[in-house]
Amino acid sequence: MNQRAATKPAQLTIGRVSTRAAVNIETVRYYERIGLLPSPPRTEGGHRVYGELHVKRLTFVRRARELGFTLEEIRALLRLADEQPPSCARARSLATKHLTDVREKISDLKRMQRVLTQTIALCEEGDRRECPLLETLFRENGSGRSSRRLQRDTNTG
Repeated sequence: MNQRAATKPAQLTIGRVSTRAAVNIETVRYYERIGLLPSPPRTEGGHRVYGELHVKRLTFVRRARELGFTLEEIRALLRLADEQPPSCARARSLATKHLTDVREKISDLKRMQRVLTQTIALCEEGDRRECPLLETLFRENGSGRSSRRLQRDTNTG
């Protein structure tokens, strides 16, 4: 009897699998619905019964999301992981492209930080008739004058 229990695959409830994989129960259902997680068998009462492979796959998806991979990129990585043997070269290629995207986002964030820092510094110069921060937000990309100021000048001129 103990041998059967030891060899019987884990039967986990959705709550237990979500806890083990450190994801929300609704996330488990969502990943199931969009095909990132295979549908588990159900009990006679209709309850889902998950196994260790579900925990492992959910953990994979969670970690990939933490690294910023999109759901489509994760889908591609999972396809690679399911291949026998897995294609490390194709996984590396996908990760390299993702790293390029991450570096571009970091560059964009640094640019945003620089613009915000400069604009906030202008606001610290005291009371002005117009707020430099607000005027910057009205400014069209690359334009020296704000669309708000152009609209005001057009209406008064």
